[in-house]
Amino acid sequence: MADPMQSRQRVLFLCTGNSCRSQMAEGLLRAHHGDRYDVVSAGTRPVAVNPWAIRVMADGGYDISGQRSQSLDEFHGEWIDVVVSVCDAASGLCPDFPGSTRLRWSVPDPADARGSDEQILARFRSVREDLRQRIEVAFGATA
Repeated sequence: MADPMQSRQRVLFLCTGNSCRSQMAEGLLRAHHGDRYDVVSAGTRPVAVNPWAIRVMADGGYDISGQRSQSLDEFHGEWIDVVVSVCDAASGLCPDFPGSTRLRWSVPDPADARGSDEQILARFRSVREDLRQRIEVAFGATA
């Protein structure tokens, strides 16, 4: 149920650091259905947006370079229609948003990828595609 004062449903993607997975998910949903959804992301312990996430999203045609990491505290008391936890750790720390739908996606964290640049990019690409597919199913995004 959407906030009657808003014409678009508000979606919050949540993870621990708000540096990779939630940022990528925010960029994907906004790119494909920003006209239908007001999309934000946050972290329980936010850190800077990961440069590998920015790079792999750009490689896929998505610009998340202007996004910033936000604390979950910034959304306390705000209306959220759908809360999507993209990691197990953040899911357990997320407060209730009355009236919201909760989705729990256990998406591997690419931030701990090690190896050559190509190996790291491959891990980030895999996560981007995992998120793209989940978003397509959950929100009707066609990517």
